[in-house]
Amino acid sequence: MHELSIALSLVELASEEAQKAGASKVEKLYIRVGTLSGVVPDALRFAFDIATQHTPLENAELVIEEVPVRIFCATCNAEQELPPSLVLKCPVCQTLSGDIRQGKELELVTLTLLTEQPS
Repeated sequence: MHELSIALSLVELASEEAQKAGASKVEKLYIRVGTLSGVVPDALRFAFDIATQHTPLENAELVIEEVPVRIFCATCNAEQELPPSLVLKCPVCQTLSGDIRQGKELELVTLTLLTEQPS
């Protein structure tokens, strides 16, 4: 399950950013996961819960935006979003296309940090 190594990398990256910002805790991570990334969102959530134990991310919420596949169709001269079947052809004119413009993403978009207020 490569989702565990991805979750561990997210924890490391978010922990470093929290430390740089002087935050005591990470409350939320927002990530984008493309359909073609090879990442199973439910498996990543499960792995994230394990990877965050005893870290500044323990109990943090992992918010996953699932990004559909978009291709460029030379016949239509436009980008088209593919239906879930993932056949790489334009849903409008049925032309095959390997020009994938979106759907391979795996990126950390933003963090919600908690900083302690001086008393």
